[in-house]
Amino acid sequence: MSMGTTTPSMSLAADVDTIPGIDEATRVVLRRLRGQGFDGTNLSLHRQQLAAVLVLLYSDSTGSIQVLLTTRSKSLRSHPGQTALPGGRIDEEDREPKVLWGAFREAYEEVGLPFPSSLIIDSDNDIPHIPNIHILCTLSPHISQWGIIVVPVVAYLSGPVSSSASPPPSHTYILTPTLTLQANPTEVDRIFTHPLESILDPFSPQSTLSSRNLAEKGSEDWPYEEELYNYTDRLYPQLSPNHNNNTDTTDNIPSSIYRMHRFRSVASPIKGLTAEILVCSLSQVFPSHSNLFVAVLLSLTYLTLYLYPTSIPPPSLPPSASIPLAPHSPHRLCPSSHRAD
Repeated sequence: MSMGTTTPSMSLAADVDTIPGIDEATRVVLRRLRGQGFDGTNLSLHRQQLAAVLVLLYSDSTGSIQVLLTTRSKSLRSHPGQTALPGGRIDEEDREPKVLWGAFREAYEEVGLPFPSSLIIDSDNDIPHIPNIHILCTLSPHISQWGIIVVPVVAYLSGPVSSSASPPPSHTYILTPTLTLQANPTEVDRIFTHPLESILDPFSPQSTLSSRNLAEKGSEDWPYEEELYNYTDRLYPQLSPNHNNNTDTTDNIPSSIYRMHRFRSVASPIKGLTAEILVCSLSQVFPSHSNLFVAVLLSLTYLTLYLYPTSIPPPSLPPSASIPLAPHSPHRLCPSSHRAD
């Protein structure tokens, strides 16, 4: 990744075929993720605006692939009480490759997740690390509404699984029999996990949500009428092609609306940028769900490009952008991958 830092070497990407203890369906997903490689978007002009988040995957006792999530502390100034992937700003002090080191440093600071041994050198004996965190790839950057450029780092945790398919959200979280996470109370209120396929399709018969003690309906964690999924469409007329002509923008829905996804979980709702990253990153590797999120709406990327011009080219609207809005199904335009040659 060209951001004034070195591009991660593919030698840091795990050999998926040697990861022990996973079934073939999981191995296929991990191969597809590793095949994404390390994103090559040129972010060299935006070093002060860079952040990295960790998409840590693991398989529970049912074989379902889960993703690690947190509920941010309510004492934080930004996004208090909201669901987040572990991560944060990349520091100048972060070792190369900064995007990898920054994501795992933040995860260690927030929930006590050890570093992957593949990032550790001989002089790092004092840094907690384990060999069964396997780095898979980095994905195309996302831009928050505040102009922060967020790079997702995807990794897989192998090894023995907990006897519980879905431990309840907690400040202390037993992720596996050999790995217990501890929330940093200044940053994290709760640690929890969520099945990936329930993000890509919350209504799928294969979803394991039915076996979970989901957040109480009507509570602070799910104040919506819907059972599993809620959304809000927000109009951004300043992004319409006709904005400067002072003409009606309602005929340009694909280029002026952003859909805010909200997914019910066992803790705080999964929404906003966190939901975007999971949907866009992972719909690429679950072919059975490839058509669930029809690209008919404007990505938040367009809004942030308008407010915070960057070197990242905006995603192009595909032909499906002319499809009328379907009011009862989730839709999302995922940013295109922009990789360096």
